[in-house]
Amino acid sequence: MKTVLITGCSSGYGLETARHFLAHGWNVIATMRKPRHDLFPATANLRVLPLDVTSQESIDQLFQAAGPIDVLVNNAGIGLFGAFEATPMHTVREVFETNTFGTMAVCRAAIPAFRERRAGTIVNVTSSVTLATFPLVAAYAASKAAVAGFTASLQLELKDFAVRVKLVEPGYGPSTRFAANGQQRMQGLIPPAYEPFAHRVFAGFNHLSAVTSAADVAEGVWQAANDATDQLHFPAGADAVALAQAR
Repeated sequence: MKTVLITGCSSGYGLETARHFLAHGWNVIATMRKPRHDLFPATANLRVLPLDVTSQESIDQLFQAAGPIDVLVNNAGIGLFGAFEATPMHTVREVFETNTFGTMAVCRAAIPAFRERRAGTIVNVTSSVTLATFPLVAAYAASKAAVAGFTASLQLELKDFAVRVKLVEPGYGPSTRFAANGQQRMQGLIPPAYEPFAHRVFAGFNHLSAVTSAADVAEGVWQAANDATDQLHFPAGADAVALAQAR
């Protein structure tokens, strides 16, 4: 029975992905800053462990407790929406600490065991902002684009050790807690000068005919984790697939 370790499982894509792997009979290590066992059915196949991806000490403690794993899914991330002009640099750094450096740090912790065993898969979850250009997400898009470049290079770097590396690129998911989780972080990031433009952007989101669900992303991660080819990109959700095809 294989074991998957998934970061950011308290809600949204991570929570649904953990449930998806459990439903397929895998051992699942679901991580989050504040562990909540009530989010999952009672099963011997599940461990819920604490993880703060911005803390090296927390990462080290996690891998000591986790034991051997077959698949790592880097899903933990935070959102940001607003005019870049109004975004403080400490907020930009906060986004990069979680989305970019957190992903890198967790990968770095997992790689030695994968390399020594000459087996394992790393799945990094980014966003459709890496597939097309969107306004008012400049810092967020930059943090995800960095992960995309990192992952593409890492795939080549680990290929000789039979370690697979994949990218899952979710589309726009209105059912997630992207805005709610970042509400405090986003306060004041749409100043008056940008309000008319922001209203037009928000209105456009309301008329999208294709969006992404958490189930779409869970299935995308599942496919990536079980893919034995050199395929790197796995767009998840009808809108993400359309963007990938257009690109």
